[in-house]
Amino acid sequence: MKTPSTDQPAGAAPSKAWLAAQQERSRSPRIEAAAPVSFDRPLVVPAAAWLAARRELLREEKELTRRCDALAARQRALPWVKIEKDYRFEAPRGRVSLADLFGGHRQLIVQHFMFGPGWEEGCKSCSFMLDHINPAVVHLAARGVAFAAVSHAPLAELLPFKQRMGWDINWFSAHGSDFNSDFHVSFAPEDVARGEVAYNFALRTVPCEELPGISVFARDAAGAVYHTYSTYGRGVELVMATYRLLDIVPKGRDEAGLEYGMAWVRHHDRYDHVAAGS
Repeated sequence: MKTPSTDQPAGAAPSKAWLAAQQERSRSPRIEAAAPVSFDRPLVVPAAAWLAARRELLREEKELTRRCDALAARQRALPWVKIEKDYRFEAPRGRVSLADLFGGHRQLIVQHFMFGPGWEEGCKSCSFMLDHINPAVVHLAARGVAFAAVSHAPLAELLPFKQRMGWDINWFSAHGSDFNSDFHVSFAPEDVARGEVAYNFALRTVPCEELPGISVFARDAAGAVYHTYSTYGRGVELVMATYRLLDIVPKGRDEAGLEYGMAWVRHHDRYDHVAAGS
């Protein structure tokens, strides 16, 4: 069952309480980085003035690039945590271990894909993420990195949706395993109702019982597996190239006034313009 307002599986739709809290936060005063520019009444200047402004912005962009490079180095330099628990996943070939998800590689990226038991289809925002990751998997493999999507729902519920979306990725079910709860992306209903769960490295109110994330693992020469990095919340935007492209067009993400930030996103076969062209 989907909610009509968000075209989202009911289990993935944000709760009313969470939406109300977000709307209250949006009413709080904010410091604007720069004076807003109206799309309908833009600031129009001579080419020379535009070039001067662009060169100043380029200076800031280059500084940001250097800062991002330094931050990426710190992300890679985080200490590792050895995985002691024997996590098991459901795969088309049967039960597999976390080490099996590496294939022949020494590094592994896992997308914690929101797809709860009985949902019928996956979260549209996680699908948006996987639309970007799917074509990158072959390039990751060229650098010795495996990719796997992992979800809470049983495998039999995941595979028809994978086929519908046309993704050529390895997708595993963590159903019956502690993996999702240990990595703080699946929560008991009573914990969500109580108002605080551990997500994104803090106790917080969350919109539903499944949430997104990306985790990174490494395997040593002896076969031991280590957790090296995880990111949640807006951290998963690192794979959403569409957002980065929207950030440079005049209207930007254009999400002001939406029920929540990604309310406009649809499964890629559900956009009106896609349906009209079929």
